[in-house]
Amino acid sequence: MNGLPETPAFVVDVEALRRNAAILREVAEASGAHLLLALKAFSMPVAFPYLYAEGTCASSVHETLLGGEFGGERHAFAAAFSEREMAELLDAGLNHVTLNSFAQLAQWRRVAAAHPRGGEVAVGLRINPEHSEGQVPIYDPCAPHSRLGIRRAAFAGQDLTGVTGLHCHNLCEQNADCFARTLEAIEEKFGDLLPRISWFNFGGGHHITRADYDRDLLVRTLRGFHARYPHIRYYLEPGEAHVLNAGTFVCTVLDVVDNAGPIAILDGSAACHTPDVIEMPYVPRAFLDLAWDGAAAPGPGALRAGKPGEKPCEVRLAGPSCLAGDVFGDYSFDRPLVPGDRVLFEDMALYTMVKTNTFNGIRLPSLWLRQGPGEFTRVRSFGYDDFRSRL
Repeated sequence: MNGLPETPAFVVDVEALRRNAAILREVAEASGAHLLLALKAFSMPVAFPYLYAEGTCASSVHETLLGGEFGGERHAFAAAFSEREMAELLDAGLNHVTLNSFAQLAQWRRVAAAHPRGGEVAVGLRINPEHSEGQVPIYDPCAPHSRLGIRRAAFAGQDLTGVTGLHCHNLCEQNADCFARTLEAIEEKFGDLLPRISWFNFGGGHHITRADYDRDLLVRTLRGFHARYPHIRYYLEPGEAHVLNAGTFVCTVLDVVDNAGPIAILDGSAACHTPDVIEMPYVPRAFLDLAWDGAAAPGPGALRAGKPGEKPCEVRLAGPSCLAGDVFGDYSFDRPLVPGDRVLFEDMALYTMVKTNTFNGIRLPSLWLRQGPGEFTRVRSFGYDDFRSRL
């Protein structure tokens, strides 16, 4: 289909996906790392052919099943699995499982012993190096009282029979220097375990495809690890890096009201469609562009939004739901917004579609792929049945 899609809509730019995939392939080949796609960040099957990864990392049975559609290795981790879920993971063709406690390890041993595939799955433990690099506590797995990962002291006296790998994740949208410091902490606290394992998953949060990311440092750090432990197969499981700056969320201004300043009410909702904006929190980049052709980045004629006070016309962008805090953020534009304007939010492929909800019965955004300038393919639209069937 040619022409702009209806709103609200998520548009994923194939060209941007391919650009990220080329960078990730180059880093993987230079570093020796095996890259996975973290499905928790992006799980759009129609886009899988444009991504580079040797497999997937799942956080549930359903994501593991979806990983089978992607192909390659299938890894899974969750804070806890039930016995039923463990059996279903084995049924789903899981290759690697990472467990979050020694109680979970004991339960896995019982389930695996009774399952015909039980001996085929590589078993790992998630560790907590007690080294924080995150800036936002809700996204910091090493924050005090975190439920994620096993601290070093808890390993005392434990039976590690059958454990062949370790997993650590403590990054969030961060650069290679954060990973280098984390690796030092891992080797300091868990170095005695490294000679006995055969694989290590260094988790996600590596912003590899970001323009200022120090890919050379990442490669040197991983190569250094390989030189010290040549027997270990090592993984990275980025989610965001695969789709960074590859998606756009397109909304239409429905109304503009005034309360100590103009508030543009959009048909897209921060609460329903981009909840990370509220959870993180952060203010997404936005622009207006009458000539927009679906590209993930603003075109040369786009009117980029600025911070409040940066441009002459200030406005708050907000959603239509009854949640008072359904707000994308405060902006300024070169001209006032009016009903009918299309507002485009950048970098909206990651942690958006996977988190949408139907609060207030608000329609879920349609999903589109941009195959080329002005060339859109509708992936899916949603309606009343999608709302009603969830409850």
